[in-house]
Amino acid sequence: MGKQRILELAVGLFMALGLGAMFFLAMQVSNLGTMLTGESYLITANFQNVGSLKVRASVKLAGVRIGQVEAIKLDQTSFEAIVSMRISKNYAKIPDDTSASILTAGLLGEQYISLEPGGSDNYLQNDGAIMHTQSALILEQLIGQFLFNKAGEANVSQPTDPANKQ
Repeated sequence: MGKQRILELAVGLFMALGLGAMFFLAMQVSNLGTMLTGESYLITANFQNVGSLKVRASVKLAGVRIGQVEAIKLDQTSFEAIVSMRISKNYAKIPDDTSASILTAGLLGEQYISLEPGGSDNYLQNDGAIMHTQSALILEQLIGQFLFNKAGEANVSQPTDPANKQ
């Protein structure tokens, strides 16, 4: 009976570790485990299309995570998405002519904001705004444009001759 009890405990421990690993993985994928802590400041940027960008998505500069998306709202006059980003105070010297792009990372298609610093001597401040933005590339739109262009090329490359009726 002792070996049976040890086996049951081992299986229970294995199951508990497996559930813990699944919880950790879920937290990493959902970005809930990477909340921004410490002092920070808020900046905004307007985008034509944010794709599937989500709140708590990473904000990166040179590939280094410097903040996260805090909110995404719709400006009802310009019909653009207003993205609010919380940036760590450790990165307070970001030029005010910095540009922001929405990029995709990883196999799961997680989107994040990438900042490309400009050359200005002035820095973004709390409640500052990034003026130069590039919206997310939507894969469905790119495929549609490609197919539309190919269909157009096929129609142009095969001229019809009204005299040659078959």
